[in-house]
Amino acid sequence: MKALTFSTFGNSDVLEYIEIPNPELKSDEILVEMKAIGLNFADVYRRKGNYHLKGNPPFIAGYEGAGIVVDANNHPEYKIGDRVAFADIPFANAELVAVNINHVLPLPEAISFETAAAILLQGLTAQYLATDSHKTTPGETVLIHAVAGGVGQILTQISKSLGANVIGLTSSSDKAKVAIEKGADHVFLYNDDWKSEVLKTIPKGVDVVYDSIGSTLTTSFEVTKECGQVVFFGMAGGDPEPVNPRMLMDTSKTLTGGDLWSYLNSKEERIKRSSQLFNWIIEGKITLSEPTSFKLSEGKLAHDYLESRKSTGKIILIP
Repeated sequence: MKALTFSTFGNSDVLEYIEIPNPELKSDEILVEMKAIGLNFADVYRRKGNYHLKGNPPFIAGYEGAGIVVDANNHPEYKIGDRVAFADIPFANAELVAVNINHVLPLPEAISFETAAAILLQGLTAQYLATDSHKTTPGETVLIHAVAGGVGQILTQISKSLGANVIGLTSSSDKAKVAIEKGADHVFLYNDDWKSEVLKTIPKGVDVVYDSIGSTLTTSFEVTKECGQVVFFGMAGGDPEPVNPRMLMDTSKTLTGGDLWSYLNSKEERIKRSSQLFNWIIEGKITLSEPTSFKLSEGKLAHDYLESRKSTGKIILIP
């Protein structure tokens, strides 16, 4: 099979599209022929050598994608031709992937391979943020950092469908337009005095802030109401300053951490959460920006485009 690989760490020049042996299936795995693969910043970090990585050189990145079963490996619940997806299986940047049966997600006919590859990691993240980290209720106001990003767009739509008002933060007027199109009620720019703008809009502060930036954590608390909550789930802008527990006590505010892998902890949870996500798409509660597609053989171009931060939608790779 062909795969997008790297044997040394570095910039996108280290990527090689080469022929390697097919995966050898373990007893608890099935073989999936990939139709679409999601590209994420984690794959860039793996290529650079500063993120966890499985296997030995030539390394294969990628954890998310969709395809069809080509070897059910004596598992009666699957058959050749079944449409499936996954969000947490390594070595996805290849024509064939060995998928542990506990991680297989049934893919409804109404969801394309491209949509599944474009939404699973970001969509499942938005799903747990809005339903577990904070249980969104009608009439609340939520503030979403990086609102035009993949998670931000989906979280905006889920929050709106659950009855919340959404304030978004982003870096440019073009990205602000994207967020408004996805349902955000107000969008402010990081280069402006966004703290003042938020408090002008909601003088007592918002009910919850979803902070994936990190370096903004202190200000996120400053725009949160008493008894409100900040959900910290990323550090795209760098490490946050330490949080003073006395501030939390004096204001009755809550800091919650968020990590997707804490929630994708069983076969049942994976299927339940992905089914809800797929149903939201089928019902029209979530719409996706058209993903940007590259051939798997064009992996270098895809990585360069992702690192340029010019994209507002998902980047997917097509074997």
